[in-house]
Amino acid sequence: MESYLNENFGVKPKGSSEEVLQRWRKLCGVVKNPKRRFRFTANLSKRYEAAAMRRVSPSDYAVPEEVKAAGFQICADELGSIVEGHDLKKLKFHGSVAGIAEKLSTSTSNGLNDTDLFKKRKEIYGINKFSETQLRSFWIFVWEALQDMTLIILAFCALVSLIVGIATEGWPKGAHDGLGIVASILLVVFVTATSDYRQSLQFKDLDKEKKKIAIQVTRNGYRQKMSIYDLLPGDIVHLGIGDQVPADGLFISGFSVLIDESSLTGESEPVMVNIENPFLLSGTKVQDGSCKMMVTTVGMKTQWGKLMATLVEGGDDETPLQVKLNGVATIIGKIGLFFAIVTFAVLVQGLFARKLKDNTHWIWSGDDALEMLEYFAVAVTIVVVAVPEGLPLAVTLSLAFAMKKMMNDKALVRHLAACETMGSSTTICSDKTGTLTTNHMTVVKSCICMTVREVKPSNASNFGSEIPQSALKLLVQSIFNNTGGEVVINKEGKLEILGTPTESALLDFALLIGGDFQSERQSAKLVKVEPFNSVKKRMGVVLELPEGGLRAHCKGASEIILANCDKVIASNGEIVPLDEDSIKHLNVTINQFASEALRTLCLAYMEVENGFSPENPIPVSGYTCIGIVGIKDPVRPGVKESVAICRSAGITVRMVTGDNIHTAKAIARECGILTDEGIAIEGPDFREKSEEELQKLIPKIQVMARSSPLDKHTLVKHLRTTFDEVVAVTGDGTNDAPALHEADIGLAMGIAGTEVAKESADVIILDDNFSTIVTVAKWGRSVYINIQKFVQFQLTVNIVALIVNFSSACLTGNAPLTAVQLLWVNMIMDTLGALALATEPPNEDLMKRSPVGRRGSFISNVMWRNILGQSLYQFIVIWYLQAEGKAIFHLDGPGSDLILNTLIFNSFVFCQVFNEISSREMEKLDVFKGILENYVFVAVLSSTVIFQIIIVEFLGTFANTSPLTLAQWFLSIFIGFLGMPIAAALKLIPVGST
Repeated sequence: MESYLNENFGVKPKGSSEEVLQRWRKLCGVVKNPKRRFRFTANLSKRYEAAAMRRVSPSDYAVPEEVKAAGFQICADELGSIVEGHDLKKLKFHGSVAGIAEKLSTSTSNGLNDTDLFKKRKEIYGINKFSETQLRSFWIFVWEALQDMTLIILAFCALVSLIVGIATEGWPKGAHDGLGIVASILLVVFVTATSDYRQSLQFKDLDKEKKKIAIQVTRNGYRQKMSIYDLLPGDIVHLGIGDQVPADGLFISGFSVLIDESSLTGESEPVMVNIENPFLLSGTKVQDGSCKMMVTTVGMKTQWGKLMATLVEGGDDETPLQVKLNGVATIIGKIGLFFAIVTFAVLVQGLFARKLKDNTHWIWSGDDALEMLEYFAVAVTIVVVAVPEGLPLAVTLSLAFAMKKMMNDKALVRHLAACETMGSSTTICSDKTGTLTTNHMTVVKSCICMTVREVKPSNASNFGSEIPQSALKLLVQSIFNNTGGEVVINKEGKLEILGTPTESALLDFALLIGGDFQSERQSAKLVKVEPFNSVKKRMGVVLELPEGGLRAHCKGASEIILANCDKVIASNGEIVPLDEDSIKHLNVTINQFASEALRTLCLAYMEVENGFSPENPIPVSGYTCIGIVGIKDPVRPGVKESVAICRSAGITVRMVTGDNIHTAKAIARECGILTDEGIAIEGPDFREKSEEELQKLIPKIQVMARSSPLDKHTLVKHLRTTFDEVVAVTGDGTNDAPALHEADIGLAMGIAGTEVAKESADVIILDDNFSTIVTVAKWGRSVYINIQKFVQFQLTVNIVALIVNFSSACLTGNAPLTAVQLLWVNMIMDTLGALALATEPPNEDLMKRSPVGRRGSFISNVMWRNILGQSLYQFIVIWYLQAEGKAIFHLDGPGSDLILNTLIFNSFVFCQVFNEISSREMEKLDVFKGILENYVFVAVLSSTVIFQIIIVEFLGTFANTSPLTLAQWFLSIFIGFLGMPIAAALKLIPVGST
C-alpha cells in the first residue's frame, strides 16, 4: 500500500508541479462527495486564470466633475494608467511627480495632512484593500454535505421505502423504516456541516492574520508605522530592502533601488527604479536600495489587487498527508464497493432461493419489494461505512485546530503542510541575531583612536573630551550619514530612533557622545548609497562635504573592513599608516570583543578624488580606520532550555550567522548549541571544501559564522539531499529567501523579518523567539500523531463493520446491522471520531521521542498491530453473539431476532467507544492521562453514549432496535470494555517501527 501511495498519491510538502496535483485528483475521480473531499485543496482552474491575467493597457483620460468637487485635480483611472502603463508622456503632461503631488493635495516631504479630506479621498480613490470572497453561510455547508452520492442513494431508498411501506402497512407503521433513514441522513448532514463550517471560520481568522503588514509612512509631517490597509493616494511611504511595495506609486528619492517584479510580470530580471523610471507597482519587492515613494493607486484599482482577487480562490496546496489519506480512502472505498456488491448479490440470491423453495418466485408482494430495498440500503450503507471520507478531513480538522492554537503561541502558519512537516523535522538551522538573542542592541565597548573604552551613559561626557575633536567629528559624521536608520522627532516632540537594532545602537551611541543628527545630515549631501547586504557584509556612502570635496564612509564586518584599510587614526588624532603592530592590536581587540559575545563593527573613511561619478561603485580599499565598536545583544531567556528540549527530541540545532566566529562561538556555548564534539566553521572555509570533505564535515557542524546566503542554501541542500534530514530554517532578510525556499520548513521572523522572507516562509514566528520554534515542532508532532490515532481507530471500525455485515449476509442471509444503525456508526467514527482524536493537545512526552524523519511510513507496524488485533477481537465477539446469542440470553419467540440484533449493535457501538479511549495512546498503557483536560474528547464520548441509550431505548421503531434489560446492557458495555485490556495486551507485543 505504501509504495502504491508514494507512486500515485505522493506530493511534496511545497512546490509540487500542477501536473502532480492534477494526477491524484484524476485517481480520486469517483468519490462519495467531491464538494467535501476537495474543499481544502487548491482550485487549479482559478490558478490558471490568474496566470493568464497580467497587464492591462492604459486608458484615455478626462477629469470627472466629482473629482474636481472633492478638491483634487486627477482621477484614479488616470493615475492607474500612468503607473501601470509606465507612461512617461502622461507623467510629464501632469508635471511629473511634483505636479501629481499637487493634484493629489499632498506634500512630498510632509505627506498627507488634510484630515478633513480623508473621507473624500477614500470615496474618490478607494481604500487599499482587496475584494475578498464572502464567507459562505452554514446552509451552503449543509447543501454541500447533502451532495454525498451515497447519502443521495440512501435518500432515494428512504423515499421508495416510505411509498411502499405506507402502501402496504399504512401510516404511521409503514413509514418507520423510511423515516429512520431520513432522520439518520439529516443527523449526519448537520453534524458534518457544523464541523466543516467551524473549520472555515478558523481558516478565515488565520487568513486575516497572514495579511497584517505594517510599513513606515510620513503623514502630517511625522514618520510613523502604519498598516498597509490604511494607505491612501498621496501618502509618502519609505521602502527598504525586502519590503513589498504596498500600493502603486511614484519614486520621489532614493538610492540603488532594484525592484523584483516577477510576482506581477513573471520576469525574473530586477528593474532599476529612479527619476527616469519612477514607476513602482503594488505587490513587487525591493531587492536592493531604499527610497521614498508617493502612493498613487490603491486596492482593487491596482494590477496586484485584480490578480490577488483571482488568486484568493486558488486555495492552499494540499498537504502530503491529505493526499496520502485520500489515497487510503480511495483504496478502502474500492474494497468496500466490492464487498457491498457481493453482499447485495448474496442477500438477493437468498431471497430468490427462499421464493423458489416456496414456489412463489412468480408472486411478488410489497413486503418482498421492501426486503429487496432493505438489502439495497444495507449494501449502500456498507459503502458509506467502508469509505473513510473522514480521513482527509481529519487532517484538515487537526491542522486547523493546531493552527488556531499555534496562533495563540505566537506562530502563524502560512502553509498547512508546514504543520505536519514540522513534526518530522530532524534539524533546525537557526539565525543568531534576534532569534537566539533579544535583538535589543547597545554599544558597550569601543576602540576609537586605538584606545579601548567602555561605553556607559554615565561616562559619555568624558568620552567626547578624551577623543581628539577631529576624530570625534569623523566618527559622528560616519555614524549619522552611513546609516539605514533615522533620528526623528515624534508627535510628543521627543527624539525617536528608527531603523534596525544594529543601526539604532550606533545612532544611540552617536547621540550619547553629543552628536546632532539633523545638523549633520543637512551639512553634507549624499551622492551615493550602497545599502548593507549579507553578501558584501558592508555598507557605504559617498558625501559631498560643505567645504567641497568628496568623502566615502564604510562600515561592516570588522575583519573585512579592516582588511580594506591602510591607515588608522592614532590616539593623538593624527592619521598614521597601518603597520603590523597596529593590525595585531586591532585584531586582538576584535577577538576580545567577540569572545565576550559582542558583535563587532569597524568604521572607516577615505577622501575621494573629484572624478567620482554616482554611477561608479564606491571604492573598496585605501580606507582609514576610525575605530571598532562592540555591540551587546543578550541571549533570550529560555533559549538554553529550548535547545536542550530539541536535543532530547532528536532534533539537531545548528547556528548559521553572518557574525564573527568568536562572537558566534561564545553565544552558541551560552545557548548549549556548541558542544565539545561539534565544529564551528566560517563560510569562506566551508565554500572551499570538496564534496568528500563535506560528507564528513556537515554532520559535525554546529556553528557556521560569516556565512553568506549561498552558504546557508548549500548547507540546507546537503542536509536534505545527502543526509536525508527534514530541515527547518529560520531567516529574516531578503537574502534568506533561497534557503527558506529550499528548506522543508521555512520559518520567518515576524518582527525583524522582511516581507520577502515572510513570503518565502511556511511559518512566521511572530515574537522572533527560538522557544516558539520548539512549540511549532511540538504541535507538528501532535498533528501527525493525532491523525495516526484517528486512522487507527477508523480503520478498525471499517474492517469490523465490513466483515461482520458481509460474512453474516453470506452465511445467514441477513445483515445484523441495518442502514440506520450503520449510518450512526459511520457518524461515530467519521465526524465525531475525528473531532475527539484529531484535537488532542500536545503533551511534554512528544518531545522525548525521536522524530519520524523523511522515510517514516505513516501507517506504522504499531498501528497495524493495534488495528488487526482489535478488529479480530471485535469480529470474534460479534460473530459469537450472532451464532450463540439466543442460547446465552435464552431468547425465543417472534422478537428474539430483533433483540439479538440490538445486542449486537449495542455491543459493536460500545466496542468503538472503548476503542476510542484506547486509541489515545498507540504504544503506552496509560490511556487516561490528561483525558479530562480535553473537553472535546469528553463531550464527544458522553454525547455518543447518551445518544446510543436514546436510540436503543426510545427510537426502536426507526432504528430497528428493541429496549434491553439491565443485564443485557451490562453485558454489551462489558464486551466493549473488554477491548481495553486486550488493546493494552496488544501494546506489549513488540513490533518493528517500520
